[in-house]
Amino acid sequence: VIDAIVRAIDPHPDDALVEIGPGLGALTEPLVRHGAKPTVIELDRDLAARWRSRPEVQVIQADVLTVDFMALSRTAGRPLRVVGNLPYNISTPILFHLLQAVDAIADQHLMLQREVVQRLAAVHGGKDYGRLSVMLQWRYDIEPLFDVPPEAFDPPPRVHSTVVRMVPLRVAPAVDVELLGELVAVAFSQRRKLLRHTLGAWLG
Repeated sequence: VIDAIVRAIDPHPDDALVEIGPGLGALTEPLVRHGAKPTVIELDRDLAARWRSRPEVQVIQADVLTVDFMALSRTAGRPLRVVGNLPYNISTPILFHLLQAVDAIADQHLMLQREVVQRLAAVHGGKDYGRLSVMLQWRYDIEPLFDVPPEAFDPPPRVHSTVVRMVPLRVAPAVDVELLGELVAVAFSQRRKLLRHTLGAWLG
């Protein structure tokens, strides 16, 4: 599984690679062996200290939701390549946080809960299509790559995972993102209602 993820990322020494949550390095170590010099974002103090002992790794000890990815890109002088096995409980907030910095991102290779990826990549008309689908497809080309079974982890989680590639669109529809976000949130807030009822205030 790790080899497949590394092949999908295809890291190069001059990449501005940022890994969210390196943990004990299951993905980080193979990336380094392929010549990458990643910046890792790690909240745990002990793990961050461990990674600081590695000269080929830069460490940001912080909650990923507080990290300024635009500033990281400016410092690197190039768009970021973001990778990571995202914590399932905050994967959606992380995706929206990255969306705010999408202009500074070259691509994202992330492992997420399978159901989240199904929602990300959903086509309209299905039950998986919702706010996450609209807001992320507005700015990314989204490609599910492969599933990862629970037994690939120790200890095994109770969910299946999927690795997804997200590449920012070169030309995105020109919209007011705050207005779009508000409209989409309201539209999907009561999925069983007719849109003319949900969006009554907007139509007025």
